[in-house]
Amino acid sequence: MRTFVLTAIVAAIAAVSFAAPSQAGYYSDDCQPYCFIKKVKTYDSYGNVIIKKIRVCE
Repeated sequence: MRTFVLTAIVAAIAAVSFAAPSQAGYYSDDCQPYCFIKKVKTYDSYGNVIIKKIRVCE
């Protein structure tokens, strides 16, 4: 009986974890996120400048 309850709990957690990401891309009332390109400047070990372009959405 104890293993059955433990197995049922693990199965429920697995089902919920797969269901949650499916709602991530839904926007109600046609409200789309605002996205922009952000430039990040870093330096490598030789002192050369490396500029990365990162897309940021709010």
